[in-house]
Amino acid sequence: MGASVDHYQIKLPDATPEIVAAHALGDEQSLLAKVRYNRLIDIFLRVAAYSLQNHLRTFVAGIGQIETDEIYVAICNTGQQFVVPVQAKGGNDQLGTVQIFQDLALCRKAFPYLTPRPVAVQFKRDDSGEVIVMFELVEIDGEIKVIDEKHYRLVPAGQITADDLQRNLSVSN
Repeated sequence: MGASVDHYQIKLPDATPEIVAAHALGDEQSLLAKVRYNRLIDIFLRVAAYSLQNHLRTFVAGIGQIETDEIYVAICNTGQQFVVPVQAKGGNDQLGTVQIFQDLALCRKAFPYLTPRPVAVQFKRDDSGEVIVMFELVEIDGEIKVIDEKHYRLVPAGQITADDLQRNLSVSN
């Protein structure tokens, strides 16, 4: 295998309302809209997730003013509840670990009883169009680490073939 490995792209039927897709600007806000309308937080984290607030701005002692692109609350099949801060990056913008540390500080302050599961989302373009890349992050020994990464391609339902469905069945993680 070479130095670069392509990630498997999971095809999902695009549930973005056509009027939203027609007027989306291709920025962080349109990325967050696609994540929300297609329930990508639910699919990616395997939870029932609910958007709580966009662009949450608050003050955290020791840090100052911070902003999180979107906050979800979620629950899994055992009843455990989570807070999911989401950082979105469009275009060539890069995610910074400082933002994730700030998100975690916000979670500890505002949602001390919920388990934080920080997520970063990013648009990626390739020859076939647009892919949404999602990362679940965790803090370990003072460092931010990626614990999961998935690549989703939103397509019209008719573009998902029987082969795609069979292939998706065999991918469990």
